[in-house]
Amino acid sequence: MRKILLGVRCWMLGVGCWMLASCTVTPENAKQEVSLPHIYPDYVGVTIPVNIAPLNFNMADEGALFVDAVITDRHGNSLRGQGDETVDFDLDDWHQMLQQNRGDSLSVTVSAKYDEGWHTYSPFSIYVSSDSIDYGICYRLIAPGHEVWSKMGIYERDLSTFEEHALIENTQFEGCVNCHSFNRANPADMSLHIRGPHGATLLRKGNGPITAYNTKTDQTLGLCVYPYWHPSGRYVAYSTNVTKQTFHSAHRNLIEVFDEASDLQVYDVEKNELILSPLVKQDSIYETYPVFSADGRSLYFCAARALPEDNHQLDSIRYNLCRIDFDPETGKFGDKIEVVVDAEALHKSVSFPRPSYDGRYLCYTISDYGQFSIWHHEADLYLLDFKTNQSRPMIEANSEDTESFHNWSTNSRWLVFSSRRDDGLYTRPYFCHIDDKGTVSKAFMLPQRNPRRFYRERFLSYNVPDFVIAPTHFDGHKASQIINAKSRKDFGVRK
Repeated sequence: MRKILLGVRCWMLGVGCWMLASCTVTPENAKQEVSLPHIYPDYVGVTIPVNIAPLNFNMADEGALFVDAVITDRHGNSLRGQGDETVDFDLDDWHQMLQQNRGDSLSVTVSAKYDEGWHTYSPFSIYVSSDSIDYGICYRLIAPGHEVWSKMGIYERDLSTFEEHALIENTQFEGCVNCHSFNRANPADMSLHIRGPHGATLLRKGNGPITAYNTKTDQTLGLCVYPYWHPSGRYVAYSTNVTKQTFHSAHRNLIEVFDEASDLQVYDVEKNELILSPLVKQDSIYETYPVFSADGRSLYFCAARALPEDNHQLDSIRYNLCRIDFDPETGKFGDKIEVVVDAEALHKSVSFPRPSYDGRYLCYTISDYGQFSIWHHEADLYLLDFKTNQSRPMIEANSEDTESFHNWSTNSRWLVFSSRRDDGLYTRPYFCHIDDKGTVSKAFMLPQRNPRRFYRERFLSYNVPDFVIAPTHFDGHKASQIINAKSRKDFGVRK
């Protein structure tokens, strides 16, 4: 097994030992505690995919000298993980244990060694869902800054292991990289936006060549952002936003990002044409965050009444969830807009709508106002059930701090979302399970080999996490050459 170490000297609990095989420490004379262990991350009672990476963890307090965990199943099989900082499970043994207990529960017993001796805590359960999760996720890593940015990049993480690598970083060009989007988690269709002196939108269709586009036209407000692919792969919905930032003097939210103007448009990839409609291009309305429905015949988006020029009360801007028909055969918009969630009537605001790919649900974020909820500590996830047309807060997954951007797995059973619950400053990726009855599981943090050390030393926020069904095979070197070149292909506009 991977943890077998030959000729390695280890020091455990102050005792040196030469190991010809993995060294195991057995808790002795442990005090039996009636309480559950306080571990970091909190994996007590979570539901996990059958193919997720090992849930290594630390004791939440830092006084433990050594941590031991034994996982047992109903058939008498067991798996042990331990370490002086982290409970470290063997990767192969972990996946074997999960596969053998697909759709069943595992019992985890934790023991911790302190100065005064061992403590063994009441066991807790982990449920192994029979629903697998996609290969990986892609996200932007960025320092939680404000007016300026430093190093950032788009990264890919294999969810069954701890492997992470960069697709592209802004050390390869001057500017900001953002707005990465895939067609239903298929990285063959990809949109990636670059801001700065080398600004462009990179598009890849069907694993073909990367093309750099200038998406600003004389009939639109500016560059195309916030992309969402049509399920056919033929269209990409974008918004165009004139965005500003400001600092709060009184509100708890540190910074506010707001629109001074915004419109929607749909790009026809095959014809290189933007499709416009006056209904989603109104000066009196801020339209943003467009997403296609699972069947591709509706476009959902957020819309708010624009502030008058003499009104600067940003906390009065509230977005509703709206819908307009879209005909993928003709590429035409419908002739009316429907309000799906009237958040304004509740003195709330909707952002980041994301429909599940099976057409059953739509997840969105609710905050007190505005559309950029990642700094809103009151922001929570809500779930709209299309069978009942009822929405409810995802209480099981929400926390006392920010829940913001989110995306669905391709089987529509897992949601990845950004949350600041860990420390209130940095967004981390969390996952929860949603079954066919709409039951939401307790959320769990993205596993790391040594979670406390990893998250304590990574001073970066995870931004816009999205699933991918396979490695992206994105050539960052080639992409940087394209970005640094002057050539750009212009977007056309349908006559």
